[in-house]
Amino acid sequence: MSEAIESIATTAVPTPAGHYSQGTAWRDLVFVSGQLGQRRDGSHTADRSFEEQVRQSIANLQAVFAEAGCGLDDVLKVTAYLVGVENWPDFNRIYAEIFGTSRPARSVVPVPGLHHGYLIEIEAIGRRPPPMP
Repeated sequence: MSEAIESIATTAVPTPAGHYSQGTAWRDLVFVSGQLGQRRDGSHTADRSFEEQVRQSIANLQAVFAEAGCGLDDVLKVTAYLVGVENWPDFNRIYAEIFGTSRPARSVVPVPGLHHGYLIEIEAIGRRPPPMP
């Protein structure tokens, strides 16, 4: 019998509007769905600055990982979908500030547009840390 895939859900980020989970986990791997800059209450930040959208997207990512028992040091791979390649330096600066010494593998993918007019969407894969002895 195969091991079950666990659904990760938190009230710290908006409930998905489509047919997907905020995150899933299998064994010690955690997969977080793409996070826009939508606030916890469901309100949007697409009309806000690029920096505010990035910070909210990463905060949403962190919240789903936290629900799974992970922190930013447990992130293995990040994929960021970015509207406007000219935003790349600002994204990199904000990302480096938030992730600090943690340097997961990363891809930044320029795209022509995102849902609701957002400029950034971020998804990631992490691992649950081993239990403390």
